[in-house]
Amino acid sequence: MDIKITKTTAPKAKPPVDSLGFGVYFTDHMFVMDYTKGNGWHDPQILPYGPIPMDPSCAVLHYGQAVFEGLKAYRTADNQVLLFRPYNNMNRINESNERLCIPQIDVDFAVEAIKKLVKIDQDWIPDAPGTALYIRPFIFAADPFLGVHPASTYKFIVILSPVGAYYKEGLNPVKIYVEDSYVRAVRGGMGFSKTAGNYAASLKAQEEAEKKGYTQVLWLDGVERKYIEEVGAMNIFFKIDGKVVTPALNGSILAGITRNSCLEILNSWGIDAKEAKISIQEVYEAYENGKLEEVFGTGTAAVISPVGELCWNGKKITINNGEIGPISQKLYDTITGLQSGKLEDTFNYTVKL
Repeated sequence: MDIKITKTTAPKAKPPVDSLGFGVYFTDHMFVMDYTKGNGWHDPQILPYGPIPMDPSCAVLHYGQAVFEGLKAYRTADNQVLLFRPYNNMNRINESNERLCIPQIDVDFAVEAIKKLVKIDQDWIPDAPGTALYIRPFIFAADPFLGVHPASTYKFIVILSPVGAYYKEGLNPVKIYVEDSYVRAVRGGMGFSKTAGNYAASLKAQEEAEKKGYTQVLWLDGVERKYIEEVGAMNIFFKIDGKVVTPALNGSILAGITRNSCLEILNSWGIDAKEAKISIQEVYEAYENGKLEEVFGTGTAAVISPVGELCWNGKKITINNGEIGPISQKLYDTITGLQSGKLEDTFNYTVKL
């Protein structure tokens, strides 16, 4: 399919790099493509960023049939633009599509559409350390009809946002509250999908954690309430007695792309890094035995986010004296080095624009 391009006649003023925040500003253009049952995906176009016409009975507003992804574009020192593992993101959105009865998209075409959109708005890519152009592809049900069944029309849209650090702490360790009252997802549900409903389910616990002075919530399994799953916006890793472990994918945990990258990188360094079932009790026992060395989150938004404190059932523990650990720092330096082109990409993670 050819992509129709309509450029804006009123470019926006770009925000100062030191005030970017995360997800606050949006670029001049967006990609839009429609799906109609019987015709498939059609009419791809890049047009000026703006409101989406929507009927009050639009299916997504009533039944939540929506998925999304998040990835980034980076500017290198020699002014090239790199995307980080975009094919993985588009393959994962198809996994989410399958769970939510949304038609599959062509992965290669979707990546080419993203590349074309980023190229048009590449002047928006910041070059200061720790900044990037965040890319948000999303798909939602567009039927103007009330009824509980998969829609027959959809919209696939990509928007771009120049961003700084996801957490105000930056690379300083964050405080995490271990949730023991609410449940986000269970096996057989949508926990492994990147869908809007998963995040809506997390908001109440997140709000209460923030009132207690915590940055994020660490979710436990929804059945026994003892096995660790993930943080609200990140996967989670623990370094215990020289070995690194992250909760195994079980159907209720998102298969994070940064998570996968960390596992591959750690193993390439000869560090014993694996996926396994791990309970919160095991983590606290490791702390009491002096074997809990580091805890860190991983995700597209924050890349690596060291955890300096956990609170579970009113018991607080401080990890690594509340400082970033050597493995967390090395992973951050390595992944951001690959993303920015400062390090040779022996993993073939990056895609040039």
